[in-house]
Amino acid sequence: MATFRILLTPGDGIGPEVLVEAVKVLARVERRFGHTFVYAEETIGGAALDRFGVALREETVAAAKASDAVLFGAVGGPQWDDPRAERRPEDAILGMRKRLGLFANLRPVRVYEETLEQSTLRPEVLRGTDMVVILELTGGLYFGQPKRRW
Repeated sequence: MATFRILLTPGDGIGPEVLVEAVKVLARVERRFGHTFVYAEETIGGAALDRFGVALREETVAAAKASDAVLFGAVGGPQWDDPRAERRPEDAILGMRKRLGLFANLRPVRVYEETLEQSTLRPEVLRGTDMVVILELTGGLYFGQPKRRW
């Protein structure tokens, strides 16, 4: 079937653990549907700050643009939580969104019968929930320029 190039960007914290599991899922997709996934990996976020001095390198952006998909892990952690820092791990995700022209996050939400009692919401409110939440990523919160600083 098809071959797809996937860039793995594990990031920090639980990001690397999550990506390991995501690749396992993709291995199942390969076997089931006959696809082939070819992986490359780049360092981002706090790990990239520590290694390269920046959260997102130009080489990483180029690798992302040359890929069919990017699996992006979590970025940040307590060791990089200085609000006065000029460079922060979050620069990686914001920079990647901007450089790739990404404008939305798609967050699927499905509630399973087995988990109804685990929520603080009433089961009759949750039962049958199956939707996608679309988060817009281009507004001022992400890319707006500050009007003043104090």
